[in-house]
Amino acid sequence: MALRFSLELFALGSLAYWGAQTGKGVMRVLLAIGAPLIIATVWGVFGSPRSQVQLSMSMHIMLELLVFGLPSVALYATGKHSLAIIYITIAIINRILMYMWGQQ
Repeated sequence: MALRFSLELFALGSLAYWGAQTGKGVMRVLLAIGAPLIIATVWGVFGSPRSQVQLSMSMHIMLELLVFGLPSVALYATGKHSLAIIYITIAIINRILMYMWGQQ
């Protein structure tokens, strides 16, 4: 679970980095703050282990693909290709191990 939390934090940082690299002027700040804020809110409401709204397993997997896949795409788009591949690989392995160990 500690690795999972680290992946979540890295996802937010990746989206903030993408926003700072993508936008110009005020839009840079809005994207750098807004993208991670939106993902954190969606994950907190629907995806976290203690969320009030419980999704079906298939919907939860789709949400995980979004929450953990978007940062990889964002990193790739900013030219951090190796980091994007490493991140998504670790996220996938982590999810497989969580399933095997019966964790969420």
